[in-house]
Amino acid sequence: MTALVDRFGWLIVLLAGMLAVTAFAPFGWYPLAVLALAVLFNQWTGDAPRRAFLHGYLFGLGFFGAGISWVYISIHHYGHVPVVPAVLVMSGLVAFLSLYPAGVGYCTRHLLPGRPRWAAMALALPAGWILSEWVRGWLFSGFPWLTIGSSQIDSPLSGYAPVGGVFGTGLVVAVSAGLLLAIARDCRRTFSLGLLVVLWGGGLLLERVEWTQPRGAALEVALVQGNISQEDKWAPANLVATLERYSELTFALQDVDVVVWPETAIPAFYHQVEDDFIPYLETKLRAAGMTLLTGIPLLDRDSWEYYNSVISINGARAFYNKQHLVPYGEYLPLRNVIGHTLDALAVPNADFTSGRVGQLLLHAGGYPVATSICYEVIFGEQVIRDLPEAAMLVNVSNDAWFGGSLAPHQHLEMARMRVRETGRPLLRATNTGISAIIDYRGNILTRSAQDEEVVLTGSVMPRQGATPYVRVGNVPVIVMCVVLLLMAWLTDARSGRTRAPRGNEFPAGGRSCG
Repeated sequence: MTALVDRFGWLIVLLAGMLAVTAFAPFGWYPLAVLALAVLFNQWTGDAPRRAFLHGYLFGLGFFGAGISWVYISIHHYGHVPVVPAVLVMSGLVAFLSLYPAGVGYCTRHLLPGRPRWAAMALALPAGWILSEWVRGWLFSGFPWLTIGSSQIDSPLSGYAPVGGVFGTGLVVAVSAGLLLAIARDCRRTFSLGLLVVLWGGGLLLERVEWTQPRGAALEVALVQGNISQEDKWAPANLVATLERYSELTFALQDVDVVVWPETAIPAFYHQVEDDFIPYLETKLRAAGMTLLTGIPLLDRDSWEYYNSVISINGARAFYNKQHLVPYGEYLPLRNVIGHTLDALAVPNADFTSGRVGQLLLHAGGYPVATSICYEVIFGEQVIRDLPEAAMLVNVSNDAWFGGSLAPHQHLEMARMRVRETGRPLLRATNTGISAIIDYRGNILTRSAQDEEVVLTGSVMPRQGATPYVRVGNVPVIVMCVVLLLMAWLTDARSGRTRAPRGNEFPAGGRSCG
């Protein structure tokens, strides 16, 4: 078995990376996140630093190659980029993201070069993994897609989300992987098994805690999924038909307090509709007693900056301007440096302006709401900026860019993680699906299928109060990861070290505890 691992380690970690993707939606096989990391950690404990870098990189290629393959669909099928440039862009992104697990392998084996010990398996490797995810979440504007904690939204470990957020939950996943490896290696087996039971049992106990409380009366809500294809959405000839579709679906409703339309559901600049369509909506909404939140692009005609925005229409018009823009999709990074060099690749990009931090909250149904647009909902610390003031979360998106790929399911899963972190219900309206009404515990009350015209209705209870994660964010988890690394290093130093030569010093499948 050891010889097999040594010979085919590269293939094993590549397949483990691909396997890890099945822990996320739409599969939801959450135990496989622990198993996949355990396989990777097992390989790393037998590696010298350079080989650990290689195995980590191969794991990343499998993980991100399978998990974000939808990038090609977005760029080629909907961005109309030719096949070769689209493949190059997707491959480049996967190659770059794979550097994160590669760096974890190299740095941890460089920090702890001796024989594999319990502290390395259960403390250092898990902490290194989470630190890399945290850095990936903000470096170069951040891309926290497929953070391992998100895979646990329906597992017993989801109880950790209100306490430590997605990274705290992920740390428990990674430590569980290290403990599983220690058990397999007969390394402090009884202690490791006991700690594993405590961690998973703790998640179940935390699940019972009510971190937030009801606020006022329940609201009757509706989400309108217009199902306008990406090809038709921005065609000027379709504008009137699009507005009519959303209006008819909305004003057929009765006894609804809040209606949410998707991102850019109004496919025209605000100033183009502010004198006719918006007043029409205000009149109808006032008569029906509804508040409408809808996506609409906004042009500031003084500065000539334009924004991806949400407008609330409930007697007073107010806007939220998207803060976290999509690189190359909504803006071109380093435009002054890059200029038009990407034109040869035919990569579409826009020049939206980021909205400022600290915008006033929109109101819906008499309550303040935390608004996010599209993939802003995957950034936990951005969402909690509006809490505990906000009584619920609203996310508008246009997942038509993803087609029938894994992305809409993964996107919804990450949105549910924001619910668990904040203890707030979420109204999520998308153009072609998946739209969903989610209660404050992350349970989906109702959801749409993809590629269908539908109106979802339901009841949500606004909430008040703050979870521990809302109060302190990611800082405690990051500090804990640094402490775990230091503890592992000190343990390794006190026990004496044996430097690992090039190649594999210790068999990856060995039972030594060091």
